[in-house]
Amino acid sequence: MLSTEDNDLVTRVGPGTPLGALMRRYWIPVVVASEIAERDGPPIRVRLLGERLVAFRNSEGRVGLLGEFCPHRRVSLFLGRNEECGLRCVYHGWKFDLAGRCVDMPTEPPGSEFKNRIRQVAYPTAELGGVVWAYMGEGDPPPPPRFEWTRLRDDQRVVTRTWQECNWLQALEGGIDSMHASALHTKLTPGSPRAGLSGLWTVPVPLRDEVEVTDYGHAYASIRPMDGGRRWVKVYHYVMPFYTLFPFELGGDGTTLQPIINGHIFVPMDDENTMVFNWIGRYGNDALGETERAALEWSRGRGPGEIDPDHRKLRNRDRHWLIDRTVQKTETYSGIDGINNQDHAVQESMGAIVDRSLEHLGTTDAAVIATRRILLTHLKTARRDDAPPGVAPTYYNIRAIERIVSDGGRWQDTLRALYDPRDTPQR
Repeated sequence: MLSTEDNDLVTRVGPGTPLGALMRRYWIPVVVASEIAERDGPPIRVRLLGERLVAFRNSEGRVGLLGEFCPHRRVSLFLGRNEECGLRCVYHGWKFDLAGRCVDMPTEPPGSEFKNRIRQVAYPTAELGGVVWAYMGEGDPPPPPRFEWTRLRDDQRVVTRTWQECNWLQALEGGIDSMHASALHTKLTPGSPRAGLSGLWTVPVPLRDEVEVTDYGHAYASIRPMDGGRRWVKVYHYVMPFYTLFPFELGGDGTTLQPIINGHIFVPMDDENTMVFNWIGRYGNDALGETERAALEWSRGRGPGEIDPDHRKLRNRDRHWLIDRTVQKTETYSGIDGINNQDHAVQESMGAIVDRSLEHLGTTDAAVIATRRILLTHLKTARRDDAPPGVAPTYYNIRAIERIVSDGGRWQDTLRALYDPRDTPQR
């Protein structure tokens, strides 16, 4: 459990908050690049860390990120005209470039210097891995986040985003809770076409979670005992401040699946809403075929018709996540379609910001406890000029993996070269 004060410290992200200041020192995902592909196309509204912003691609193909409201009369620049390398307010014609400079002010007389004194909030952007990123902090930005999935070819990667209607931390804590998959995502009827897990995933055995704190956050293993003294070891990663990497290499019978890498980025829109960036990639040389892409998205609850243009789920809390009680009795443990929909439902059901002072954590909550300690330690003890964990580019080759091991040694010694190949050259 956490005290009320500590709970506020790790959940509040607005301007002026300690966590908000910390997160502004990292590159933050803004939109999927394909959503804003058109030069001089329509602006997109964005909420990041409690700030209301608009993103647009200018005439030269560069992406700008400005404060949403015109500094003249506070009209939304979402209504603006994106033209000739700037965004022009439709109310009186004030125009702003990527840096937030007012480059035209037709309401003022010729020779007026007034426009030179006006600056709109503006943040630098970068494009990487099919995502537009922004740096919202002070000073020079850190190196761009060149994770393995960002370096894949476009045909090897799927990136989407989904609005989750709760605080960022309870969303992220769901992503680092490995035990819940054996209950929440279980298929009661293995042959059911509904999305879920079966086989060894659902065998009720005591799992053991072990956490290794790292320079970027932590790696943790969920260890499931098997027959013959073997162990099924699933190694996950938490990367500061809001990344999770999870494995998907073995089936419920222990057989090898396709080489897929997965992860989420839990980006706070504000204190009570999160934009979850979902990525799936294939390492090696093979592409993700269209049929395979569609199947992966369907299994997670992001198929056609499931997400509206604002990225809100069809199966949202206002509609009780469309839980089907008959399906819950006969086919799946939750009665909710889509693995990520199931995750969102339980996390959103806690309320906008869960009261962690009322929790009673158990042995399988080791990764959750470690994550909170890392956040709180940095928020309480770090000096202003200390580099936060996870901004240095040394760890970008880490990978979430799973293997069945038979030796009795430490999983770190057996599997480290696979999940933390620090000496592997970056592509």
